[in-house]
Amino acid sequence: MNPLLRLMTMASMLAVPAAAWAGNVQVDLTGVRAGGTLYVQLQTRDQFLSPARSYGDIVRSPAAGSVSFTLKDVAPGYYALTVWHDDNGNDRFDVDPATGRPADGWAARNAEGLRAAPKFDQLKSTVGPGPLTLVLPVTYGR
Repeated sequence: MNPLLRLMTMASMLAVPAAAWAGNVQVDLTGVRAGGTLYVQLQTRDQFLSPARSYGDIVRSPAAGSVSFTLKDVAPGYYALTVWHDDNGNDRFDVDPATGRPADGWAARNAEGLRAAPKFDQLKSTVGPGPLTLVLPVTYGR
């Protein structure tokens, strides 16, 4: 390839805004109970299981059944999506004191295989320039 043409091609790629490379993450939750608050977070490895998040949403008083929403313009990379449903509205993530298992609703990618606190690599998804759809059942411990 002509060196000048190669340079012009690379320069034009750098001129494309970062949002053009971003993708949307469609989240479809099933089995949601009515009421309470859904907290949704998309986290990088460094943010995982901390209060920090790169993208997220809060759904107040969801209807029972399915709930869908879109996290827009997510930068490409690896993220873990976690959902907490504070179904009783007490602003705490409730666990069963006898078993240590979650009592509140929760959802995550590959949740059916979890037997202990999750690791980032167990939950991660790759976000690229195109859309990503995650369909997750919400699990309740009570």
